[in-house]
Amino acid sequence: MHFDAEFYVAVGFTIFVLVLLWVGAHSKFAALIDARINRIKSELAEAERLRSEAETLLASFEKKREEAEAEAKAIVAAAKEEAELIAAEGKRRIEEFTARSVKQVEQKIAQAEAQAAAEVRAAAADAAVKVAERVLASGAAGKDFVMAGINDVKSLAEPARYVSN
Repeated sequence: MHFDAEFYVAVGFTIFVLVLLWVGAHSKFAALIDARINRIKSELAEAERLRSEAETLLASFEKKREEAEAEAKAIVAAAKEEAELIAAEGKRRIEEFTARSVKQVEQKIAQAEAQAAAEVRAAAADAAVKVAERVLASGAAGKDFVMAGINDVKSLAEPARYVSN
């Protein structure tokens, strides 16, 4: 009988497997595999729990984002409304200021017209007094002088018509 090297390898391998079985390597190997299965299951459960927490957190952040957007829109709307109120108030104040200014200018114009009319009346009265003095001083020869005085009064009264109207 001639034994090959392959025969000795096969016998050695068989003895090795029998020793492993006798020592209980198969149960240790099964325990290692079971431990790994349990560890993977626990990791999957942890991953599922974390996924659930992440979804909850995402939902809460989405809700906060929507609330923040709504609040921002409300702030923008309030700011626009306030700006419109400020603009309306500014416009009202400008109109009031303009009206007051126009009224003051009109009052100044009326005062200037009244003053001019008073000055014209005073000048006409002075001219009439001077004419009367000359007429009285010259007697009958003052008829021509009276006519000249009347013409002087008329010429002084004409600017008053333009100023008072």
